[in-house]
Amino acid sequence: LLAQRVMQLRQEATELGRRMTIAVRATAPSLLEQLGIGPDSAAALLITAGDNPERLASEASFAALCGVSPVEKSSGKSQRRRLNRGGDRQANAALHRIVVTRMRQDQRTRLYLERRTAEGKGKREVMRCLKRYAAREVYHLIRTDMITRHQQPDTSATLMTAA
Repeated sequence: LLAQRVMQLRQEATELGRRMTIAVRATAPSLLEQLGIGPDSAAALLITAGDNPERLASEASFAALCGVSPVEKSSGKSQRRRLNRGGDRQANAALHRIVVTRMRQDQRTRLYLERRTAEGKGKREVMRCLKRYAAREVYHLIRTDMITRHQQPDTSATLMTAA
């Protein structure tokens, strides 16, 4: 019975993953084309962004929603920033997965990591910067896709009136 339940849950998880991919592809197809952004990360970021693209005034507001906006942590002569502990933790985790994947597979990200490490930045500081860059990229992709989707005429309404 336990093995049957495990098989049933696997099939259910596969089906839900397929549905999620279809929904993400319908909402923001350009997200899935980017390196390191899978359906689960894209879904978490789309949930954070919401369905109203005008709600997000800037990429900085999206970064704050995701919890990747820099927070000052300076004392005396040392000037630094730290990770934001606020924001949507699921979106922050999605950006973390994107950055970790790109650190392994993307040559530009590896070069950036090496350059910033040579400048004396720690790995956590570099990851904070990379998360912010990833949030900026995702914001522009989501906003473009959503604006494009909202500008398209609703074909379902015209089909229903024609019938």
